[in-house]
Amino acid sequence: MKVAALVLLFSIAAVSPEVRYFRYERPLSVAQSGGQTCAVIDPAVFAHAAPQLADLRLYQQGVETPYVIQLAEPIKTEEKSIAPLNLGDRHGLTVFDAEMPEAHYRDVELAISAQDFIATVTVAGSQTESGSPQTRIGSYTVFDLTKQKLGRSTALHLPESDFRFLHFSISGPLKPESITGISVEHSPATSPKYESVAASSNGVEKSHSSLFEFMVPAHVPVDRVTLTPGATPALFSRDVSIAVAAQIDKPSDESEPARPTVYAGNVLRVHKVQEGHAIDEERLSIDVPAPLLESAAKWTVTIDNGDDAPLKPEAVRLEMVERSLCFDAVANRQYAVFYGDSALTAPRYDYATLFVAQSDPMAVTAGAESENAAFQQRPDDRPFTEKHPALLWAALIAVVALLGGIALQSARRSDSRGSGVD
Repeated sequence: MKVAALVLLFSIAAVSPEVRYFRYERPLSVAQSGGQTCAVIDPAVFAHAAPQLADLRLYQQGVETPYVIQLAEPIKTEEKSIAPLNLGDRHGLTVFDAEMPEAHYRDVELAISAQDFIATVTVAGSQTESGSPQTRIGSYTVFDLTKQKLGRSTALHLPESDFRFLHFSISGPLKPESITGISVEHSPATSPKYESVAASSNGVEKSHSSLFEFMVPAHVPVDRVTLTPGATPALFSRDVSIAVAAQIDKPSDESEPARPTVYAGNVLRVHKVQEGHAIDEERLSIDVPAPLLESAAKWTVTIDNGDDAPLKPEAVRLEMVERSLCFDAVANRQYAVFYGDSALTAPRYDYATLFVAQSDPMAVTAGAESENAAFQQRPDDRPFTEKHPALLWAALIAVVALLGGIALQSARRSDSRGSGVD
């Protein structure tokens, strides 16, 4: 029993990081000022590190330095749905009010049940429901041009605001019964930044579609797909499908090919004046909630051109939210980031728990990746049973067979004794 307990203890004990067991390293040079310092982590690090960067370590002259990984993406809040107040008709205009959340907000989405329309929405803000006094925010065009294959947009791109009440006045064919509500998200403090994972301008035309293919290494995150359109066509609305298929090195004869995960979206560009309304709308990115994959993956981005001229973008890019490694640096010191030891688990530092991001940390750029000159293969410290699972199964089978033989002999003896008594 004691031996088994010791084996279990050693099997679950976390291994300690040592510089010699990291396969890769990248230098970081800190300037004279020191202080809170951040370095962007590029996709190549993810490709050679453990999932979620669990094996990433920072050293300064052989001493491990605590760090935290910061995402450039702002914290997203749940979308809040708001019912319209005082909805009605006033002098031929559809009007209503909305009580807004006690926070900063920016984009507002109108829930409109109507189709095939162009309308102008004038928005004002105030701190009271009565709207006195009001501050004019601006006028915005909403449209449904689906029949013209130019899509639909009911978003109002407001400047950052914190009015407790918004007041809407709609000029156009939209009636009060067409307005079912609005939705809003809290405005983030900063806009997200993205790093390019892969890019291509060489699409293949196939069956009224433009196809762009990419290979993404294992563990590399992809958070969105972005299209950079060319000058023509000036107006477009195209449906886009994104297929992600994990690549299996040696699939067995009996296993079925992995089915790709498919995401869908739409990209559009509309800059025109129609029926006296100026329409300026671009939506050129599609968020992709793709999970991290343990193997390389083939990404196929398909733009459905229908019967229109093929869309030939200057670039289609797979992008990841920018991640930065931040730490408190000592001035004029040399640091190095090490990774490539899959035996490690993610570190836990007080520094990360107590970290407060500065508005302008010192930015440093990591040097080129190189193989660690001191690298050694980590010895296999797994328990004997994990190293040789076949022997464990053989032993179990032998024990079962032995117990079965003993049980059979006991049964025969009991039968013979019973026959002698009779």
